[in-house]
Amino acid sequence: MKKGDIVLIPFPFTNLSGSKKRPATVLIDSEDDVTICFITTQLKWQSNFDVVIPPSKTNGLKKTSLIRLNKIATIDKSLIIGILGNLEQKYLKLLDENLVNILKLYNNISTIITSKD
Repeated sequence: MKKGDIVLIPFPFTNLSGSKKRPATVLIDSEDDVTICFITTQLKWQSNFDVVIPPSKTNGLKKTSLIRLNKIATIDKSLIIGILGNLEQKYLKLLDENLVNILKLYNNISTIITSKD
């Protein structure tokens, strides 16, 4: 599993009475956990930071969807039901750009990049 993979996970209902299988995008894959962004087809919920992605054979989605960058969670890998596909490069780049903005890293991004050299 890697950043940009689209996985299927059980989402709990808000009243915790059950769950429904939903897609999510992998941000970080660590040893036991995975950090994800939730994906929805509810385009009316779009914020400035969400990434709109059309369905494709590559990503495995059935409808135009939003990657909700303000809906980030870290879950146990055992919750992942399967991998649907992965983001195309242009959407992965947009995801990274929007993460920099939503997390307000833009003031420090050049310092972060320079310190890695």
